[in-house]
Amino acid sequence: MGALDPRLIRRAGAVRVMLALDVVLGVVAALLVLAQAVLIATVAARAFGGATLDGLIVPLVLLAAASIGRAVAASGFEIVGRWAATDVLATLRLELVERRLRDRPAALDGAESAEVATAAVAGVDALETTFARYLPQAVLAVTVPLAVIVFVAAIDLVSAGLMLLTLPLVPVFMWLVGRYTEQRARERWQTLALLATHFLDVVRGLPTLRAFNRGEAQTEQIGAVSEQYRRTTMTTLRVAFLSGTVLELAATLGIALVAVTVGVRLVDGGIGFETGLTVLVLAPELYLPLRNLAAQFHASADGRAVAQRLLDLVDVDVELAGRKGAVSAPSPRTATVRLEGVSFAYPTRPALVLDHVDLELCPGETVALVGPSGGGKSTIASLLLRLAEPDRGRVTAGAVDLADCAVESWRAQIAWVPQQPTLFRGSVADNIRLGSPAAGDREVRVAAARAGADVFVPMLPEGYDTVVGEGGRPLSAGELQRIALARAFLRDAALVILDEPTANLDPASAELVSAAVERLGDHRTVLLIVHRPELAVRADRIVHVQDGRIVEAVAAAA
Repeated sequence: MGALDPRLIRRAGAVRVMLALDVVLGVVAALLVLAQAVLIATVAARAFGGATLDGLIVPLVLLAAASIGRAVAASGFEIVGRWAATDVLATLRLELVERRLRDRPAALDGAESAEVATAAVAGVDALETTFARYLPQAVLAVTVPLAVIVFVAAIDLVSAGLMLLTLPLVPVFMWLVGRYTEQRARERWQTLALLATHFLDVVRGLPTLRAFNRGEAQTEQIGAVSEQYRRTTMTTLRVAFLSGTVLELAATLGIALVAVTVGVRLVDGGIGFETGLTVLVLAPELYLPLRNLAAQFHASADGRAVAQRLLDLVDVDVELAGRKGAVSAPSPRTATVRLEGVSFAYPTRPALVLDHVDLELCPGETVALVGPSGGGKSTIASLLLRLAEPDRGRVTAGAVDLADCAVESWRAQIAWVPQQPTLFRGSVADNIRLGSPAAGDREVRVAAARAGADVFVPMLPEGYDTVVGEGGRPLSAGELQRIALARAFLRDAALVILDEPTANLDPASAELVSAAVERLGDHRTVLLIVHRPELAVRADRIVHVQDGRIVEAVAAAA
């Protein structure tokens, strides 16, 4: 059977509190089970002995109190478990967001955004089942059988010996079935992640799919992945149903063996009526927690698979030396930025993307990186942004290795304009203000004017207050690029990195963006990643990159 991942216990204080409360409630529940069995046997023995109802009032009241106490304990298990699940999910989600934003924004671990979202969102119900039902049953599966066997041994050693002989059969079957079930649950979760990833890709590419009349093919593909998910789900359910039958059979045989032995001994006078009845009442209680644990194990298998994936995403090794370092990063306005013998490979690609690259960016210089796609240009930008760390070599500013500097102090001096900028849902002004959240309306408009965005923004329905992004007013590729450039102007960073700023733009929009890029280079160090020669010639120096190497560096034509 699967145990609770120790990483959860170390990470969330609520889990430790919940486990302590579960142990207390488990002990109470075990004592109430014993009390209930003794009281049932007492009432039955006295009733057969001719006792009146008045003589049974006290044991009946105590029996009712014990039954209510067990119900309250069961409710307490679930309430505490749901509270712990909520706290754990909140903790894991917060750590996951911080890890993706701070340490792994480039997602170098290969996790797709759809898988991350599915794990963080769909895990709520699954983990609630684990904490509210499976873990309480695990506690009861330890405390109740132990209490029952100890108590029965005190009143009848023969019955206790039979219970000890038959009880191990249930955990053995549970272990054998559990190993198989965990594998099926992981396969089911992987299939769900595949379905979510594929569906997200289809939604993102709907315009392209419609333009090329490929919608029907994607419908068939989603149907195939959904069918695979259905098959893995049915396999898991089949295992759960069959294992339930096996465990019920083992428990029934154990109870029957104890019952037959007690019955024979009652006839022979080898055991008293009240004692025998107490043993008979306790026999089902011996196996019940283990049977319930097996049932909840299957229900909680998804929760454990989700938790394991979330913990793997949160605990992935990250080597950003100096993220909390005390050294402040030098300013690119006065310090030369260098890549010195840098090599880098992505975890999902065994070949080197960069192979012993040396690159120098002097203060106030505009350098254009030119080369075919896949040559390593964008990877150089990621290393400069410290979204990734070199496998060999180092990135420096002045004489300081950036690995010894706090990441925040370095990124605060950089502006980045990616090839496909992201618009967040909000006003145009808020999206520009992403470059400097404290900027006022005047600074936002000045930045927009310098980026050439003032040409189209006043013509929007509500000007700078127009809502854009998801569900808002759509913008063209050129308009979107100028919003991104306005962010860079507003940030007033010492180093600006632009990744294909004129890609996919019509000539008119490309000219407007190129002019804005040239203005952006005033008194700043600029790295341009370009394909178009008309933008590269605006640089002070052109560096050619091919197959992860610097093959040529020349001064741009005047």
